[in-house]
Amino acid sequence: MGVIAIFGLALMAVILWDVFETIILPRRVTRRFRLARLFYRSTWRPWRAIACLLQSRKSLRETFLGYYGPLSLLALFVVWAVGLIFGFALLHYGAGSGINLAPGQKPGFWSDLYMSGTTFFTLGLGDVTPRTEAARIITVFEAGLGFGFLALVISYLPVLYGAFSRREVEISLLDARAGSPPSASEMLRRVAQRNNPQAFEQTLHDWEIWSAGLMESHLSYPVLCYFRSQHNNQSWLSALTTVLDASALLIAYTQGHLKWQAKLTFAISRHALVDLSQVLNSPPRDFDEERLPPEELQQLRKLLIGAELSTCCPEEDQRLAELRRMYEPYARALSDRLLMPIGKWAPEAQVVDNWKTSAWARISAGEFDASPLAEVDDREHF
Repeated sequence: MGVIAIFGLALMAVILWDVFETIILPRRVTRRFRLARLFYRSTWRPWRAIACLLQSRKSLRETFLGYYGPLSLLALFVVWAVGLIFGFALLHYGAGSGINLAPGQKPGFWSDLYMSGTTFFTLGLGDVTPRTEAARIITVFEAGLGFGFLALVISYLPVLYGAFSRREVEISLLDARAGSPPSASEMLRRVAQRNNPQAFEQTLHDWEIWSAGLMESHLSYPVLCYFRSQHNNQSWLSALTTVLDASALLIAYTQGHLKWQAKLTFAISRHALVDLSQVLNSPPRDFDEERLPPEELQQLRKLLIGAELSTCCPEEDQRLAELRRMYEPYARALSDRLLMPIGKWAPEAQVVDNWKTSAWARISAGEFDASPLAEVDDREHF
């Protein structure tokens, strides 16, 4: 009996420590064995495999993948609760099953499990009650723990969804700045239309703050990595990669304050990307095909020259290649792991922003182009 009680205590200790690391501890946990990590590894793989079977139906696949984050979070709560109930049942059983049973009930482990379940959820039905001193102590401790567990879950969800909401705000703003899906060339094209490098510098500063917030929240709560954006052609990974692309381009080809801000944005964005790759156990991988073909690179140089941001010397191409090797393999690894496409440097077709579309109609490029937005003075509002 004592061995069973020790096993129950060990099970409860593992679960409570996992709850502490997942919900309360505000930093990254590098220990390889964790209950939450094992849970996500064992559930994400079959979920991802089913999603891969829906490759031809992109909308259905994204909807299916979008359910995983919230459902896995609820399922993890259930796993923790069931494990704690089972652990307390082992304690009751190891202490001699000191409980009073209702008429017709038979003593045994299932009665102890029922006693543990009603106590953990503080039901207070009265059909089973503790009889011995040890059973009373176990019951009081479990009732308090169950109440505290419920309070943690209730307080955890607003924090989690608050971080998700802050992440999505900047991603939505990127729609009008870099297209849908976002790309570095589209971002530069719209900057060139506006002819205001200072505004671009402020945009990079905003994304520096966003990347720092992303790293802080997603390292503390890795489940947020699985939460998808509102639109199928947007994601936190594609937004982060686009910002890294644009920053790398400015570092390689520009000078002055804009280059300095690009360096700051690049540093924190790469930091976030690499750390999240480590948390999700996704080692860097090279792309199967070139993301930036020579002809697209030539177009990017023309955009920089047209925006009067650079003279684009050919020898600076090597610097851009070096910067790309610092983050693209990690972006590829996360893209494969999460099934979040990050796209190329330039849009494959004519960009139609999400704000131009609806379930009933779509604004054509001829009716409203991005250029009118660029022509609005900073002091004007629309």
